[in-house]
Amino acid sequence: MSLERPLTEADFSPAPGSAAAEQLTRPSLSFWQDAWRRLKSNTRAIISLYLIIGLAFFTLAGPLLWTQDPAAQDLDQISQAPALPKTARLVADYQPFAAPIVADHPSEPEDYPDELAAVAELSVLGAATTQSVKLTWAPVDQAGGYSIYRSERKPEGLLGLGLPLETVNAGNIVGFEDRLNLKSQPYYYSIVPTDGFDEFDVVTTIKVEPEQSITISQAVLQGLATPDDLPGQVIPLAFHPFGTDYLGRDILARLMQGARVSLFIGVVAPLIYVLFGVFYGGFAGYLGGKIDQILMRFADFVVALPFLLFMILFKIAFGIGPGESGVMPMLVALILLLWPATARLVRGQVLKIREQGYIEAARLLGGGSSYLILRHIIPNTMGVILVTLTFAVPSAIFTEAFLSFIGMGVAPPTPSWGSMCNEGVKTMLSHPHELFFPALFISITVLAFNLLGDGLTEALDSKMRTRDQ
Repeated sequence: MSLERPLTEADFSPAPGSAAAEQLTRPSLSFWQDAWRRLKSNTRAIISLYLIIGLAFFTLAGPLLWTQDPAAQDLDQISQAPALPKTARLVADYQPFAAPIVADHPSEPEDYPDELAAVAELSVLGAATTQSVKLTWAPVDQAGGYSIYRSERKPEGLLGLGLPLETVNAGNIVGFEDRLNLKSQPYYYSIVPTDGFDEFDVVTTIKVEPEQSITISQAVLQGLATPDDLPGQVIPLAFHPFGTDYLGRDILARLMQGARVSLFIGVVAPLIYVLFGVFYGGFAGYLGGKIDQILMRFADFVVALPFLLFMILFKIAFGIGPGESGVMPMLVALILLLWPATARLVRGQVLKIREQGYIEAARLLGGGSSYLILRHIIPNTMGVILVTLTFAVPSAIFTEAFLSFIGMGVAPPTPSWGSMCNEGVKTMLSHPHELFFPALFISITVLAFNLLGDGLTEALDSKMRTRDQ
């Protein structure tokens, strides 16, 4: 008996559940869609991308929102640390100070005394403000003069008297006015009597805390008051959230203007020399043979050229002297000397890609060398190009900062992050914020581009993409 039976239509119906099994588990993605998906899963790269977008907004839109003039000097807030908005009391314009003189007291001692008494009745004459502090005291018998010191810390006897302000060479002059860079903070004034030549081992100290103030003329000039305002009124001062530098200029405004210089060099120069390196390396790798050898030997020659030496030569060629900004020579030096690294990298990629089957097919269909390079080879090296660009930008920014720091790049008063660091390092011990903020922006920018480059390397790596699948 035969077990065979004729086939029917039911034998060709789908098995139960097979339709669901045939459905794709996820939609088909293009190369760039899959790279973006992988990049989004990299938290560090996405945070870095947001930081770069924030820096671009800070650079382009920041000056429109923060309208402080980066070159304006606020002489009432020199080297001020970051703080909340401050107020100041209006005071009358400066009038020359006439130190009190005791008429019946001799200006010189009759003989050189062996001892002198300490100064008595040391007090503040009038109100102590950041415009001026006036001191007065009682004359010391047999004194031929007085030495005045100022310190930000309380001295211990004759130790730590601080900054010597003046030596009064007359025993009957019993007053002094201090106008030297006063701030709203405690000061300790010390008076030491002298015989006209030598100081004696006695000191009298008084603590003074000047009130923040501004003259009416200065307030009117800065737009903070009107000529009709009277002394004694309290007005708000200009707000400096990041503090001011040694000339009273707003650091936040200078950071915004400096970002335009630093990021202009850090973005434009890499875009140009990376683009040139892509085409140079692409043609060298595709053509191969002797042409490739000649082109790459020239690239090796450019690599051997000393960057700093050519930077100096370009400054001389452009007629830029000492103390002048060398933005254009720096840009030219970066473009002419830093393209070989990109050319080498692209050439290596092209040497592998030109042997692929789809390149041979395009050649058989009549595609010329320019078409093959521009239409097939370079687009397939775009991942490497993007990664190279993200690493080239922080390198150019750091180069600009270094050259400006050593005085060969952007020169004052034009701000850049590097030149601001050069200025801030001079006062880093007393006013560290002047160095901290530009150095922080350089560090954040370089770190953000490097982390984004690492993320793009992982997202565009075809081997890693295959491994994830």
